[in-house]
Amino acid sequence: MNRTKEAIVNAFWELLEEKPYNKITVKDIVDRCQINRNTFYYHFHDIPELLESIIKKDADSVVQNYAGFNSLPECLSTIIEHSLKRKKAVLHIYRSVQREVFLDQLERMATYVVTEYIHTLTKEIQVPEDDLRLLIRFYKCILVGVILDWLDHGMDYNLEKDFVRLSELFQGEGKQIFLKSTTFLP
Repeated sequence: MNRTKEAIVNAFWELLEEKPYNKITVKDIVDRCQINRNTFYYHFHDIPELLESIIKKDADSVVQNYAGFNSLPECLSTIIEHSLKRKKAVLHIYRSVQREVFLDQLERMATYVVTEYIHTLTKEIQVPEDDLRLLIRFYKCILVGVILDWLDHGMDYNLEKDFVRLSELFQGEGKQIFLKSTTFLP
């Protein structure tokens, strides 16, 4: 990414930490970057395109930098850790009219981490493809639902701690579910 585009993205993140998405203008961004409006429009058509670009880039970063999850809390921890770095900005985006962009990328990240987790869990067993797809979707829905509840409550409780405890309560259940539809590999 070139320096000017990076400056625009950084300025936008900073502004999102300070105020709601719908209160940010192109003028705010260009003033913060000390560039002219035409430079902004050279890189982005408008603020919604900028938002979509940064959310997609962040989701790509999570997908590229994390692999091989050994537990559901580890999957969730990855997303929580990433979200807490920019807590106010994440909440401003989540509460904005552009929420769909955020939700699409959250679902994409959750699908990725759950798929990685399930592949780790099923290394030694053969699970029918239909069951794999069904279980990935099920665990993805749990993960997304838990994160949405956390966001709806302003990220004001320790989601990671709660999820670890839930995982302890359900320990072994995931493996049992997979074993019900599998045959062991020779």
